[in-house]
Amino acid sequence: MHQNARLEVLSRPSAQPHPAFPPLLFLHGAYTAAWCWEHYLPYFAAAGFDCHALSFSGHGGSRRRDHLDSYSIDDYVNDVAGMIATLPTPPVLIGHSMGGFVVQKYLEKRTAPAAVLMCAVPPQGLAASAFGMIFKQPGLFADLNRMMTGRRVALDRLRAALFAQPVPVDDLVRYHRLAQPESHRAVWDMMLFNLPHPGRVLRHLPGGADSLLVLGAEQDMIIPAALVDMTARSYGAQAKLYPGMGHGLMLEAGWRKPAQDISDWLKRRF
Repeated sequence: MHQNARLEVLSRPSAQPHPAFPPLLFLHGAYTAAWCWEHYLPYFAAAGFDCHALSFSGHGGSRRRDHLDSYSIDDYVNDVAGMIATLPTPPVLIGHSMGGFVVQKYLEKRTAPAAVLMCAVPPQGLAASAFGMIFKQPGLFADLNRMMTGRRVALDRLRAALFAQPVPVDDLVRYHRLAQPESHRAVWDMMLFNLPHPGRVLRHLPGGADSLLVLGAEQDMIIPAALVDMTARSYGAQAKLYPGMGHGLMLEAGWRKPAQDISDWLKRRF
């Protein structure tokens, strides 16, 4: 299919599929693409799940990166719906940061067997995070704005923004190379203009709050632990916070711990 007409999907089928397990669909955060799930795809495939990671329009190898700023959160939701339509059964949605926000917006109108929010933008939006960064981490706030317009940030600033644990320099250089701008329109949607309605979201999960897993990182400077707790309270769920970990929860040196917790939770449910 032509580049401008397609979405990049990285898939990893299970070597030993379990008939009761739904597929998993991983949704990335801002400034990244499907590549950020490089640890999780093989891990969950080995655990018995068929795994897919989607790059939203304008991201990674998906269509029309030259039109990135025209894309809204609703466009990303439509990407998810279109991809899910190609699967034989509905997947569990696992979203990180902006991807967690997209999960919430998707569930306002559509169902999923379960969902996982990892360091997700809360249903109240990005305003609290942005104001907190302005006062506590003004350098980080400036760096994120630079990245949104396509300018690069220093490696040490990227490390500080995403990681609380040591990260190999080669990996950090690779992440820096793969990072990309984000849609201003999508960011404004998350700030103010297209916030989720938790009540509608819960109606589209078969077990309500029991079908939702909310995870965060105690050292997250982008979506602080207090906002993860706020997300959990909004849905009547409980947040699990990982000490000594930062925003890049699935890329941290200790990524296996949240992965194991998600896997255990899914296996109890299905």
